[in-house]
Amino acid sequence: MSVAERLQEVFTNSSERNTTGADDWTEVYQAVRWIQLGMAVLSILGSGSIIVCVMLQRLSRTPELQPLFLLSVSDLLLALCWLVGAALFSTHCSSLNKHCYHLHTVEQIFYMASFFFTLNYVWNLYTAIREKYHSCSNGYPVQFSNRVSTAGKIRALLSGLIPVMLMTPVFVQGNISQCQANSSEPYRCLLMHTGALFRTSEHQQPIRICRQLRTYCIAIFLATFLLTLLSIIVLMVKARRIYRRVVTSHGYLGNEQRTAFRVMDRRMLLYPLVFILCWGPAVSLAFLLEVKPSAGQGWAVVALYISQAFTSASQGFLNCLVYGWTRARLRRAGRMVLSRDVDTQTPLLRSQTTRGYQTLHTVG
Repeated sequence: MSVAERLQEVFTNSSERNTTGADDWTEVYQAVRWIQLGMAVLSILGSGSIIVCVMLQRLSRTPELQPLFLLSVSDLLLALCWLVGAALFSTHCSSLNKHCYHLHTVEQIFYMASFFFTLNYVWNLYTAIREKYHSCSNGYPVQFSNRVSTAGKIRALLSGLIPVMLMTPVFVQGNISQCQANSSEPYRCLLMHTGALFRTSEHQQPIRICRQLRTYCIAIFLATFLLTLLSIIVLMVKARRIYRRVVTSHGYLGNEQRTAFRVMDRRMLLYPLVFILCWGPAVSLAFLLEVKPSAGQGWAVVALYISQAFTSASQGFLNCLVYGWTRARLRRAGRMVLSRDVDTQTPLLRSQTTRGYQTLHTVG
């Protein structure tokens, strides 16, 4: 073996163990790997439950549940990317750098798509409340349609198409400039493209075009996050004002109206808070490492990195609880799916089940 090959082997082995010469951060990466794996599985189960329920009831094209269905699909695809990244962490192959680079690019497409689909969901909720207000003001009943409007179809198409258009230059120029060579660090395919936890003089600097692409990825990530968050807050505040006008249009505010206000207030706070909870650590870490790279020399960045594994990878699970199963129509659809089991039972088994329910009712 030549001297050059030995030096390359030593550098590769040392870079896989840690990112600094003083401390070994392999345990941090291992912990993040298992956290990401567990949260990704929860997200797959959560978003998958909504997709299965909506598909079985053939409600994926209804105006009320299509935004939720598309959001769940994007969450499911993103969770699968998290799962693949965690599985590839300890894999050794010659083309791993290329796979990790492409995986990070696809991940960013999916989580930006989830941002836009979240915004589409909130916009759909706002327009439904606004239409109800106009119908009450004009004195005619609310008209419900079973078909998605043309504007709704265009919003859904743009929500999935814009992230692809934004990330196409990264995919094309990154492969031309061979930027995948910079994905050989210990974190490999873990989480987002945030870079190494600790930077040293031994850490090789990427070429200029790759550094610019990385800055571009972080910039559009931060921009889409802020755009989505501000839009959600504005829409929910306007929806609350319209909802208050609808409820108080008769001039009487009883217990039922007060309860409706409390539910609306909780939703108005819950939607932005869940969005911040999911992506706050990732946004803070990306912004900190980009604006002040020297700030990465501390445990605060490690805490953000581990928090990111808990929150970002659990987006599909949290979204299914907050946006999905809080909807009354989805819960009714879920009960109908579960009741199918009774309809498909044999007469003997159905009679045994009915007898068992009657016995429990008698004992109660």
